Amino acid sequence: RKFIRRLCCALEGRINPNAIGCSLIKGFQSDKSGNIRQYSHLIAEKLKIQTAVVMGAGSAGEVADGNFSETTIGSVDREVGRILQVLIETPHFLTVVSNDADGVEICSALKNIVACGAGFLDALDHGNSTTAILIRLALIEMIDFVDVFFPDTKLSTFFQSCGIVNLISTCFGCQNRRISEAYIRSQKTLVKVEKDLLNGQKLLGAEISEQIYHMIVRTEAEERFPIFFIIHKIFTREAKPEQLLESMRNSHCAHFRFRHNLDW
Repeated sequence: RKFIRRLCCALEGRINPNAIGCSLIKGFQSDKSGNIRQYSHLIAEKLKIQTAVVMGAGSAGEVADGNFSETTIGSVDREVGRILQVLIETPHFLTVVSNDADGVEICSALKNIVACGAGFLDALDHGNSTTAILIRLALIEMIDFVDVFFPDTKLSTFFQSCGIVNLISTCFGCQNRRISEAYIRSQKTLVKVEKDLLNGQKLLGAEISEQIYHMIVRTEAEERFPIFFIIHKIFTREAKPEQLLESMRNSHCAHFRFRHNLDW
């Protein structure tokens, strides 16, 4: 991710304007003020081409093995979405085209934070029922976060592969969950765990968690997004992993305090 801007600058002015961009990059780019921006926007701006996104629950290895999988194609231009659908879809790899490209990309980024929380729960030896509760509560926070900060997105996007399906699969079997569990069990710093287990690469969920944390603090929305808030605090060792359970209780209360008027 950190090379995207440099690569786009190198390609600027060299791409056919009729070309179609397709981003599978998860996460956000942050500016000095702490504002976040989708990578697809950066690609489209620098290369001056239409850029769609492809986000879903299918892991690369499982798709390559021919396991039944699905994904969501996000494109504001439906014809571009259809072209990508023809190119990507196979009998064992289903696709759905959504014109809510921003929603597709944002969903796929936020779920990585939740997966880190699932890893914390695993490190505390909680079972699948507790993880399922985390998924339910965090999904509500995801929907509310998008409603507050990206109000032009669609609620229906959360029920596509890029949303709830991706969230569930990530919380039970991805790198963010595994590394977050190892981080809690090891008592090492996150930097040391990343060096040992990721060859120094940054853990995506922790990186996104920090970006979202700053947005929450800047808007004084800590009580509205207690799960997102505490996950970053756990990564910085400012909070104990056990405090995630209390934040889950607070998130349940926040659902009624802040969201009872939402039109579901």
